[in-house]
Amino acid sequence: MEAGFPIRLIAMDLDGTLVGTDLLLRPRTIAAIQGALALGVQVSIATGRMAKSARPFAETLGLSAPIIAYQGALIRAMSGAHEGLGKLLFHQPLAAATAREALAWSTEHGLAAHVNHLERFILPVSDPRADDYSAFLGARAEIVPDLDAWIRHPVTKIIAVADAPLPTRLLPVARAHFAGRAEVTVSHPEFLEFLAPGVSKGQAVTWLARRLGIPLEQTMAIGDQFNDLEMIEAAGHGVAMAGAPAGVQAVARYIAPPVADEGAAQLIEALVLPGRGGGQNAARFLRRP
Repeated sequence: MEAGFPIRLIAMDLDGTLVGTDLLLRPRTIAAIQGALALGVQVSIATGRMAKSARPFAETLGLSAPIIAYQGALIRAMSGAHEGLGKLLFHQPLAAATAREALAWSTEHGLAAHVNHLERFILPVSDPRADDYSAFLGARAEIVPDLDAWIRHPVTKIIAVADAPLPTRLLPVARAHFAGRAEVTVSHPEFLEFLAPGVSKGQAVTWLARRLGIPLEQTMAIGDQFNDLEMIEAAGHGVAMAGAPAGVQAVARYIAPPVADEGAAQLIEALVLPGRGGGQNAARFLRRP
């Protein structure tokens, strides 16, 4: 993808890109994003989280562009809210039979799986980590006695959890097993995720750019994990964080400093904030062959 200026759309991953494990947006990051907004740039969060969980971050940043949630399986507007949620613009769920198979496959391979559907996450009563998930997502888990029996209709995604590096090691195995029936990705070293065929942040960013009338050449996408690869590859200005896996960095145009150094903010400063004419300060971030 060719890179064009000025950059008119920025799609940003959240965890590991904008915030670290403390889940705090830091001053330089807030200032850089608000500086881009002041120039008329559209800015969207593109996350594996549910939209309800990402919305407080978007509000802190002053964003108005839709939120890309669940790796692109769901997109919500920031406006048109009902019970605190923006209007649902796009939803591509995973077939119920495939979702149940993903649960069984995950258990067989030593992962603990649960369901995300719209703004809900549903755990089996046997999962002891409900409080941990609730704290991370800012929402309460729903506990059911039999998760397999609960899935009778398509669901947004299945997420399977295990200690690193097991999810990453199983990624190619799961992709081969579910080829044509589910997209499988890693969003965090401990999370293996199953989504409807064709779902990716790359697909979602392409959808959003088309909706906003912005060429992909004038789009920046920033991320740090395998689930960000497609959007980094799709955007004219694809940015991988310094800690991203080698395969993700390989498709990026730029490598950002670590999240602890507010690397995403540094790329926005270099490529967007100097003006509308060309990113003259970005050369130091170019990926080296």
